[in-house]
Amino acid sequence: MNKNLFGTRRILALFLPFLETERISKIYANAPDLPPGEPFVLTAKIKGAVTIMAADRNAAHMGIMRGMKLADARAQIPELRAFDHDPREDAVLLGNLAEACLRYTPLSAAMPPDALILDISGCTHFFGKIDTAAQRAQAENRLAEDVEDRLDRAGFEALWAIAGTGDAALALARYGLREGAEAQLPVAALGMDDKTHRALERAGLYHIGDLAARPRANLAARFGSELGLKLDRILGREDRPVNPLRRLGNVMAERRFAEPSTHVDFALSCLAELFAEAAGEMERRGQGARMIRMLLFRCDGDVARLTIETGAATRDQALFKRLLRERIHALDDPLNPGFGYDLIRLTITAAENMTVQQYQLEGGEDQKGDEAALIGQLSTRLGRGRIVRFAPADSHIPEQALLALPALDSPPPYKWPLATGEQPPLRPLHMFDPPQRIEVMAEVPDGPPRRFKWRRRLHHISRYEGPERIASQWWQHKDGQKAGKGGLTRDYYRVEDVRGRRYWLFRHGLYDRERPDPNWYIHGLFA
Repeated sequence: MNKNLFGTRRILALFLPFLETERISKIYANAPDLPPGEPFVLTAKIKGAVTIMAADRNAAHMGIMRGMKLADARAQIPELRAFDHDPREDAVLLGNLAEACLRYTPLSAAMPPDALILDISGCTHFFGKIDTAAQRAQAENRLAEDVEDRLDRAGFEALWAIAGTGDAALALARYGLREGAEAQLPVAALGMDDKTHRALERAGLYHIGDLAARPRANLAARFGSELGLKLDRILGREDRPVNPLRRLGNVMAERRFAEPSTHVDFALSCLAELFAEAAGEMERRGQGARMIRMLLFRCDGDVARLTIETGAATRDQALFKRLLRERIHALDDPLNPGFGYDLIRLTITAAENMTVQQYQLEGGEDQKGDEAALIGQLSTRLGRGRIVRFAPADSHIPEQALLALPALDSPPPYKWPLATGEQPPLRPLHMFDPPQRIEVMAEVPDGPPRRFKWRRRLHHISRYEGPERIASQWWQHKDGQKAGKGGLTRDYYRVEDVRGRRYWLFRHGLYDRERPDPNWYIHGLFA
C-alpha cells in the first residue's frame, strides 16, 4: 500500500484524447476556414511523406487514425482538412491545464502529450465527508467530476480514473476503466515497444491479468526486467513520485469564495491578508520570504500568475504591498477577473533564515534593508535581469574575471579584493566591451607607451605603471604551448596623461615573438 503524509496515496489521471485537435478548434472557432462539424487532421512530414499525427473526433469516427498517410485518408474522405501539427503549442496548452488544476491539489503534473496527473491525497475534504472508505470514494468521484465538468466547459473532452499509483490511474483512464479493473487492461497499457506487444499476444497473453498470473522470473527471462517493473506499477506494487508542475512552497495560504469576486481591488487586499498570514507563520519559523508566487483562479478556468522576488528575506507587509503594486503596473496585460475569482492562493516558494537585528542606540537606520527594498522594487518594475550585481569569477582574463548576476540573487559568500592603504586600484571601474583600438607611440617597440591617439584626440602620458603581463588561455587551443598557437599575450599599462586622466592600455602580442607589429587597445578608464 502506498502511503504519504495524508495516509493512503490517491492519484487522479485525466486522459485528453483530442487535446491537439481541440486546440485547433478553439483557434478557428467561428472562422470560415473550419466549419463546425467538418473533420480535420493534424499532419507532419515524416520520411518525405505527410503523416497524420492526430485526428479530431469526427475524423476518428470515420476511421482516420494516427500514423496514416494523408493521401490514404483523403482517399476515404476527399474533403478532409489538414493543419500543421505543433507539439510545442500542445505542450504549452497541457501545462496551462495542469496549472489550472492546482485549484484541486498542489501536486499537479502534465504528462505529454495528452494526460494530466493529480495527487489528490488529502485534498478531497472540500467535496464531502471522508470519515469512512465509502465517503472518501464519493468525495474523490465528486472532485474528479468537477475537474471533468470544468474541462468540458473549456472545450476539452476528458476521461478520468483514480488509483493508488499514477501508472495505474493513467492506464485505466486511457481505456475507460475504473479502479479494480486493472486485470482487464490490454497488454498495450504497459507502454512497451511494438515488438514486445506482438510477442506477448503470440504467447496468448492479451490482458494484464494474464501476465499477473504468470511467474515473474519466467516473464523477465523472456521479455526483460522492464516488463516486470511496468506491470508492478499498474498493479499498485511499485510507484514513482509525481513530478509536480510547481514545487511545494515553505508556506501556503489561500482563500476560497462561494461567490466569485469580480473586483481587482478586493483580490489585491485578499493577497495582502494572505501575506500577513504567511508572515506570521514565517516569524514562528524565524524565516523571511525571498520569492512569493500568487495564483488567482477564475471560475472559467483561467489562471492569473504573479511572482515577486525580494532583495533580502523579509516579512514586511508594507514592502509586499509596494512590490505588488509595482508588479501589477509592470504587467503587459492588466488583471482581468472576467466572471470572477473563486480561489486566490499565495505561496512562499523561497525563504531564508531571518535573524533579529539590533540597530544603533543613537538611532541608526537599517541601510541594508533599504537597499534590499530598493533592489526588489526596481527589479519588479524593470524586470529580474535588468538590475544586476557583479561577482568575481575564477579567470585571469580581465573581461572574464567578473559575472553580472541578477541583484535579487543571494550575494556571493566572499568579498571583492580591495586595494589597501595608498595603493591605487589595479583594475578600472569602467571597462570597454570589446576593447577599443588606439594608435600608440613608444620609445622602443616593446617598451611603455609615451602618447596615444584615441577618438581623434592625442593624449601625452606623464607617468605609467607596468607592464602587467597576462597570458592567453593556451590550454584551450590545440598546440597551445607552441609560440603563437594558443592566442596572443597582453602587456597592460596603467597610464596617466598630462591632464591627470588615467587609462588602462594593453599591447596585444609580444613584439617580434608573436607579432611583428602588435596592436594597442584601451580597455578601461579609472575614476
